[in-house]
Amino acid sequence: MPEIHAGRRAALREQLRERELDALLVTDLLNIRYLTGFTGSNAALLVDAEGEAGTLFCTDGRYTTQAASQVPDLQRVIERASALALVRRADAEAMRYSATGFESQHVSVEQHAGLAEATANLRLRRAPGLVERLRAVKDATEVDALRQACAAADQALADLLAQGGLRPGRTERQVARELEDRMLDHGSEGPSFTTIVAAGVNSAIPHHRPTDAVLATGDFVKLDFGATVAGYHSDMTRTVVLGEAAAWQRDLYALVHRAQAAGCAALRPGVDGVAVDKAARDVIAEAGHGEDFSHGLGHGVGLQVHEAPSLAATAAGTLSAGMAVTVEPGVYLAGRGGVRIEDTLVVREDTPEVLTLSTKELVVV
Repeated sequence: MPEIHAGRRAALREQLRERELDALLVTDLLNIRYLTGFTGSNAALLVDAEGEAGTLFCTDGRYTTQAASQVPDLQRVIERASALALVRRADAEAMRYSATGFESQHVSVEQHAGLAEATANLRLRRAPGLVERLRAVKDATEVDALRQACAAADQALADLLAQGGLRPGRTERQVARELEDRMLDHGSEGPSFTTIVAAGVNSAIPHHRPTDAVLATGDFVKLDFGATVAGYHSDMTRTVVLGEAAAWQRDLYALVHRAQAAGCAALRPGVDGVAVDKAARDVIAEAGHGEDFSHGLGHGVGLQVHEAPSLAATAAGTLSAGMAVTVEPGVYLAGRGGVRIEDTLVVREDTPEVLTLSTKELVVV
C-alpha cells in the first residue's frame, strides 16, 4: 500500500514545515512501519520536508529483499548503522538540512551523542511526538485491521465459552493459554499483551498475571486479552461468574456495566479525555466505590496496545473522530473479587463504533 504510506509522509511534511524543520530523522520502528510499511528490526528514515525525492530509507543487508518489497517507493540505503548513515548523508547537505528534527523521546543520551559526533554542520533539533500525533487518528485501513483483531478475540472467547474452557478445576494459566491459541486459530498474529486470567480473589488485582490458581464455583473470572492483526492490537475485558452468581456479584457487575456505558456515551469529537474519564468515574464514586477504581478509564490502541490518547484524570488534549480507544472501568474489592468491562471503540461524529462485540451482559457459566 505505497499510496497510503506516501499520504502519511505528506501529512508529516505539513508538520515539519509548520515547525520550520527541513527534515525529520525517524528511528522508532513502529513509526517507521507507519510511514513506510517496513516490518524489520533495524531501520531509519529521513523524511525531507520538501518531498519524496529527498526522503531516504535505510536498513541493513539482512533486509535488502524485504525492503525492496515493502518500501518500493523510496530511495533505499543499505547500512548497518542506519540512523548514523542517514545523519551523515544529511550532514553532507547541511545547507539543505540545516534544521533536522529527531525523535528525542526515542533516542537515548548515548545515541544522541553518537549522532551529534557524526555531524560537522548539521543542527539536530528535538522534535518529539510528531508521528505519534498522526497515529492517534486512524485511517480506514487501520480501523479495518483493528476490526479484524477485535473479531479474532471475540471469536476466541465465544469458542472458549461454548466448548467448556471456563470451568471449575482448570487453572488460570490453562485458560490463558487456550484463549491465546484460539485467537491464533482466528487469524491473530499473536497476543497483544500477556493475557490476564484472574479468578476469585485474584480478580480484585487489576493486572494480575495468570498463575496455577484453580478456578472454583462461585468465582468471578476476569479475562483481559487481545489479538494482533497486521500489527494492530485489540484489547477487551470481560468478567464472568462460575456457577450461581451471588447478589453482591450481580450488584457489582451492574455498577461497572453502568459506568462503562456512561464512558462510552461520552466519547465524542471535541471532548477531552478528563471528561470521558469523569463520566464513568462519577457513576462508581456515587455508588461509594470511588477508591476501588484505581486506574484510568482507557487509552488509545493501534500499532501499540497503549498509545495516545489517554482517558484519565490526568489526560491532556481532546478527542477527534477516528481515534481508537478503550473504555475499561473496574471496581476491585480486595479479598473478595473485582469486575472490569472493556471495549475497543472508534470515536465517530455521532455514536462511537464498538469493535469488540462480545456480550457485556453478565455471563454465568
